[in-house]
Amino acid sequence: MGKKIFSFLSSTRLMAFLFVFFAAAMAVGTFIESEYNTTTARILIYNTKWFEGIMAIFVINFFGNIKRYQLHKKEKWATLLLHLSFIFIILGAFITRYISYEGVMPIREGETANQIFSDKTYLTVFVDGDYQGEMRRRTFEKHLLLSPVTNNDFSIDKKFNETPFEIEYKDFVMGAKEVIKPSENGTLFLKLVESGDGTRHEHYLKAGEVQNIHNVLFAFNKPTDGAINIALEGDKYTIKSPFEGDFMRMADQMKGKVAKDATQDLMFRSLYNMGGTQFVLPEPAMKGVVAFESNNDFKDDKKDDALVLTVRVDGKEKEVTLLGAKGKMGVPNSFKLGNLEFTMMYGSKVYQTPFSIKLNDFIADKYPGTEKSYSAFESKVTVIDGAENFDARIYMNNILDHKGYRFFQASFDPDEKGTVLSVNHDSWGTNITYLGYFLLYIGLMAILFDKNTRFGDLKRKLEKVKAKKAKMLSLIALFVSFAGFSQNHMHQKPTDKQVDSLLSKYKVSEEQAEKFGRLVIQDLGGRMKPINTFSSELLRKVSKQDHYKGMNSDQTFLSMTQFPQVWYNVPMIYLKKDNDSIHKLIGVPVGEKYTSLVNFFDDRGNYKLTKVLDEAYKAAVPNQFQKDFIETDKKVNLLYSALSGQILKVFPVPGDANNKWVSYLEINEHTNSALDSIKNVIPYYLSSIDKAAVTGDYKLSNSLLKGLENYQIKYGSKVRPSEKKIDSEILYNKYDIFKKLFSWYMYAGVLMFLFVIIKIFNANKTVNILVKISHAIIAILFVLHTVGLIFRWYISGHAPWSDAYESMIYVGWATMLFGLVFGRKSELTVASTAFVAAMILMVAHWNWMDPAIANLQPVLNSYWLMIHVAVIVGSYGPFTLGMILGLVALLLMIFTNEKNKAKMDLNIKEITYINEMALTVGLVMLTIGNFLGGQWANESWGRYWGWDPKETWALVSIMVYAFVIHMRFVPALRGKWIYNLISVLAFYSILMTYFGVNFYLTGLHSYAKGDKVVTPNFVYYSVAFVAILGTAAYFKNKKYLHK
Repeated sequence: MGKKIFSFLSSTRLMAFLFVFFAAAMAVGTFIESEYNTTTARILIYNTKWFEGIMAIFVINFFGNIKRYQLHKKEKWATLLLHLSFIFIILGAFITRYISYEGVMPIREGETANQIFSDKTYLTVFVDGDYQGEMRRRTFEKHLLLSPVTNNDFSIDKKFNETPFEIEYKDFVMGAKEVIKPSENGTLFLKLVESGDGTRHEHYLKAGEVQNIHNVLFAFNKPTDGAINIALEGDKYTIKSPFEGDFMRMADQMKGKVAKDATQDLMFRSLYNMGGTQFVLPEPAMKGVVAFESNNDFKDDKKDDALVLTVRVDGKEKEVTLLGAKGKMGVPNSFKLGNLEFTMMYGSKVYQTPFSIKLNDFIADKYPGTEKSYSAFESKVTVIDGAENFDARIYMNNILDHKGYRFFQASFDPDEKGTVLSVNHDSWGTNITYLGYFLLYIGLMAILFDKNTRFGDLKRKLEKVKAKKAKMLSLIALFVSFAGFSQNHMHQKPTDKQVDSLLSKYKVSEEQAEKFGRLVIQDLGGRMKPINTFSSELLRKVSKQDHYKGMNSDQTFLSMTQFPQVWYNVPMIYLKKDNDSIHKLIGVPVGEKYTSLVNFFDDRGNYKLTKVLDEAYKAAVPNQFQKDFIETDKKVNLLYSALSGQILKVFPVPGDANNKWVSYLEINEHTNSALDSIKNVIPYYLSSIDKAAVTGDYKLSNSLLKGLENYQIKYGSKVRPSEKKIDSEILYNKYDIFKKLFSWYMYAGVLMFLFVIIKIFNANKTVNILVKISHAIIAILFVLHTVGLIFRWYISGHAPWSDAYESMIYVGWATMLFGLVFGRKSELTVASTAFVAAMILMVAHWNWMDPAIANLQPVLNSYWLMIHVAVIVGSYGPFTLGMILGLVALLLMIFTNEKNKAKMDLNIKEITYINEMALTVGLVMLTIGNFLGGQWANESWGRYWGWDPKETWALVSIMVYAFVIHMRFVPALRGKWIYNLISVLAFYSILMTYFGVNFYLTGLHSYAKGDKVVTPNFVYYSVAFVAILGTAAYFKNKKYLHK
């Protein structure tokens, strides 16, 4: 019996089931988290006993397979390391969950702290009573995970000196908001609305009590020195304040003064301003009882929750409401019931560190010229540990590690005078997990190079297949269909319209516009860039063109700056010709592709799209017409910013601490600096080029530009890009290499398909040369792709895979790289990969991806970005290659017949072996990349796994592809047909890992958080296509190839 159980627990069938079931459970968990929150996903999935049981069975299965396949032998050392690594990783995870703890430590500047507020919520109960003639206390704690949509029932049955008591769950109110429910038997409450911290809050002042609201005392019917006293005598309300102040009655704007320490009539529905706070008393006091209502916002982790309990002692019962949340200590609630006294709290558990941390200074650096766009922030602290005191700096990606406690920069107070440190106490869990990571990295790299691994075996089998392939006479007739592929270009020339003679007359030369385009501006996000970058983005986004009627982007923008009123009437805003709703609403002929800005406003200056935009932006799932309205609105706003001159922030403010640059429109007063003498250079320059455009003499214009450039260098040198970087960015804008590459890849890939097909039927010297030339062209395009990435890296100052657009062009690069590597002797692989790379780059240039270079978030400004993201996103390349090769193999099966089955079988084997090698490399990269991300997270904010949807779906994909790689161990899942079909279906997990997480779910990695995204129809069509293709291939494979 024992042998049967062990055999089952170590079986490959159980292993395959665990891979699939574990992946499915995590996938469901990400959607639960997106719909509700992480706590709900933990309750239903991640923290359940059955989920932990799966991991425990995994460990048993790993040990069983080590014995079953004799992995302890020296020639199998690489595979042994992989199995041992996951055993250590799972063991470390259990230690982290059940032994270690983490939390936050808030500290204000100049203060010292040694308390950690746990990231878990606890119910803490202190019970006091008589024990042998003395008052004693017993303490009970219970970790709670609560959600409004789960079963939260629990009870605590304990005794105190033989006196039994019971605490039973009754209700949980998420995001509890205090309300007063009217009751004749209730207490008198007075509603107060204040904005002491800049946001609106409602409070209820209870008669006979004093409340501290943002360090200001309020008393209602309880005279208190130092408090704002509000009194009710009969029907008359009065106010007495220890501060001088004023008020304004909202109904008629009447204003009045509040005298210090003087009793005055209280004015309801009036805005009082005193003691550094503003408040309104909207209505007279009412009798009622306190109750709590939920805000129903699952994503709001700032508000307190309310836990309602029933306490029973000696037949007596009391309902108790506790307020609290994670990240802070709960509000104590004390009462006596029977012979026992209770003090209960709901919130974080408080841990004490054996040392203290003093915050000396908190520094928040912002991007130049911005108010809330932070480039970095850090805490300068002193560790006070007896005689061992030392200073330290804590900032993103730089931690403080002391006596097993790791401190990370998590967040900070809104006034930038206090910090919130994340604290982790998990030395054992971290060390054991890191040991697992270390063994994993070695094992994964070893399986690619050790000759005794499956990868080495695949390489030997591939060489044998190539040796058997003397000639392919009738192989890939199906690929003729690929030659019909073409693409539609959006770059259509605008139809001839009435051209304003003024624009032609005063058109500046390209040389002068180029000099103007080199001027540096500061955009709204604080990024410093040449005007050429903005002008290029302006034309491409507004008109979907690189030029406008013979003018390049710099000439066009300079003309807009000269004659903004004229450009209001120039038709350059691109409209979708099939959306007649926009055309009719703005009053232009249906089918017109370009219209002017003035058409979007009526005679009174009202924006014609306002009403439909309100509906479009509010729509949970906008339809296509609403999406077009939103897109058009963005074009209108972008063009308006150009015509208004707001974007021309070319003047650095001398001595500004945040390196702010301004436009000439913002300089309305004297600054007593060099800015006063330079501020009018733009109007002077525009006037000079008006004349120069006619005379051809640009000497004065050049002189003014040179003076402005010298001013930028002198007063803005800290943030102004170097001349070399400006040249590089202008060159990058000029060639726009990634937009061109997708068509070039497409043409080269299709041509190579054609030449390979011809070679199959007529392998003469000319065809061989053409195949090699097309191969070389694709290699050259890959070099251009690489150069483009290098340029973008240099210009932006960070690795080019930090947003949706950059990651897509990087995935295209990785796909082409692995296609060239694995396709050195397989021309079909190279052609397929070029086609896929073209598709990826085409997707990258869809409307919903912005190719503009932007500043990095502070957490991304790390060397971990270059390693983690490069590896994990790069893994999508071989996975994409595996998917396309799987499709090719299925197509080959369909075209197999009695005459060509031997040759087809050889080619299918070759493609399948390359496919498995590609998936193995992809799995190695994805696994290393995902766990490197865990290390990055642990080094940045103290948690190497937090069930964020991105990391979870990466693990889902690891499980899916581990299943694909291990299918050969399950007898029912062996064979070329099932392997190639599953390799195609598995790619949907990669699509979900990238697109699904970025645009569907919410989390740290989401590019479109909050957007309502509808699954594109092509996804459903692709599933149907794969199903039909797989079915057809199955019957052909069974008839001719199945052995």
